[in-house]
Amino acid sequence: MQQFRRLTPIALALGLLLGSPTLLAAEATEAEAPAAAVNGKAPLPLDELRTFAEVMDRIKAAYVEPVDDKTLLENAIKGMLSNLDPHSAYLEPEAFAELQESTSGEFGGLGIEVGTEDGFVKVVSPIDDTPASKAGIQPGDLIVKIDGQPTKGLSLMEAVDKMRGKAGSKINLTLVREGGKPFDVELTRAVIKVKSVKSQLLEDGYGLIRISQFQVNTGEEVGKALAKLRKDNGKKLSGLVLDLRNNPGGVLQAAVEVADHFLKKGLIVYTEGRIANSELRFNADPADASEGVPLVVLINGGSASASEIVAGALQDHKRGVLMGTDSFGKGSVQTVLPLNNDRALKLTTALYFTPNGRSIQAQGIVPDIEVARAKLTREEGGELIKEADLAGHLGNGNGGADKPSGSKKQQTARPQDDDYQLSQALNLLKGLNVTRSN
Repeated sequence: MQQFRRLTPIALALGLLLGSPTLLAAEATEAEAPAAAVNGKAPLPLDELRTFAEVMDRIKAAYVEPVDDKTLLENAIKGMLSNLDPHSAYLEPEAFAELQESTSGEFGGLGIEVGTEDGFVKVVSPIDDTPASKAGIQPGDLIVKIDGQPTKGLSLMEAVDKMRGKAGSKINLTLVREGGKPFDVELTRAVIKVKSVKSQLLEDGYGLIRISQFQVNTGEEVGKALAKLRKDNGKKLSGLVLDLRNNPGGVLQAAVEVADHFLKKGLIVYTEGRIANSELRFNADPADASEGVPLVVLINGGSASASEIVAGALQDHKRGVLMGTDSFGKGSVQTVLPLNNDRALKLTTALYFTPNGRSIQAQGIVPDIEVARAKLTREEGGELIKEADLAGHLGNGNGGADKPSGSKKQQTARPQDDDYQLSQALNLLKGLNVTRSN
């Protein structure tokens, strides 16, 4: 296989898209799929084609209502794609246009990534700061009804189409969570503007970078976030949390670039498939934008696809500690193949593998330290009396001010105060620094 450090135009076509078409890899060249078919020289299945023509003729002649040829043929194409795997699909003009627009990080809808499970629509993850996340929708929720209509039997594309709509319009979803009773959630559709990268200092020396999805410019944004955190801290960071929880994936190139910010050498990811240019290898360059900062990577069941590429690469190279729960387990690559008439195929064309040769497909990434999601509650009640509160207490002979109860400064709310997994990641980074300094 050839070695690649940056994606070629054809490689850009390999996107790690989840069930709903909200993220786009760049278009593949139109010649790829036909060339593979021609070179294979597979004979036409004449008997099956005769059967197909006969079925089509019988439907046109005997179905209770007239059906035109275009409808029958497009339904046949959709059937071919839907029975391959959950991520392959036939994109009609509107769906293809929406897929292309989404690379800018702006699209209409609820801000929810979905897949299928047992015929139902399953939430992979809500996207940050969208109607879905604000309504409390969680990864793993099953959408059993959309505006009262059961989703059982709907294709993924049909369900996605029903959830899309004009910004400002309302929609009612009936959800089932962890086998419980169904409950309704009313949402208002909005134009979803997703900023893929957010960063902040959690406290002196310790930073957080949150990636909500992998867009075309995500790698560049992470580089800027690392530089800003160092500047805000005034010196090199003592530790960093990379939060990939509920990140449904996105563009392969972005995953490679993000991992490259933390690695100085070695393989990041490789893909294997049948068509030309589907077997690719991506390696890190010597630059290290993270300056080797101690790293904890947070993942969970909503971390999928491109998120798993980054997490798997960092885990295999022992560059950071993975914390959280098992990831989603999507290790397949989709190529967007434009057709004529503004249509396209989104076709699974390859599998990707971590540097150590692990396929994540249907298994996911297992964190180094398992930390389940939990709710933090603060203990109420006054602080206990200390020695410094007692009348006539002795001063500290080594100097320094006394520290009576209530002397601690009130801190403003911080993300780690209400996020158990994040607080555990921060504590681990602090512990690593304590042991390294001794």
